[in-house]
Amino acid sequence: MQRLVDAGVMQIVAVTDPLELGFAREAMVGIRVTGPVLEVAEALAALQEVTYLVVTAGTFDILAEVVAESDEELLSVVSERIRGVPGVVSTETFVYLSLRKQVYSWGVR
Repeated sequence: MQRLVDAGVMQIVAVTDPLELGFAREAMVGIRVTGPVLEVAEALAALQEVTYLVVTAGTFDILAEVVAESDEELLSVVSERIRGVPGVVSTETFVYLSLRKQVYSWGVR
């Protein structure tokens, strides 16, 4: 196991449930940008409330998962912090209503 960790193939982490830690709202935010996408992605990744961020191809340039303590905090994060990043043109927020599947068992090849 240590060889896999050392080789960067595997990492050992604990997965917490945000709802059990006092966070009432999770959402995925689709983000469209102008200019260098990677620069915007780096700025968004630095936001504490962003827990997952990927650069994508398709309707959105970036997808960012946000965990917030309330709807008010989610609104603030999206409207002020995310939309305040230079290069962000528009956002679309997908609020999580019910988590039906979350696995980390990709296995080894």
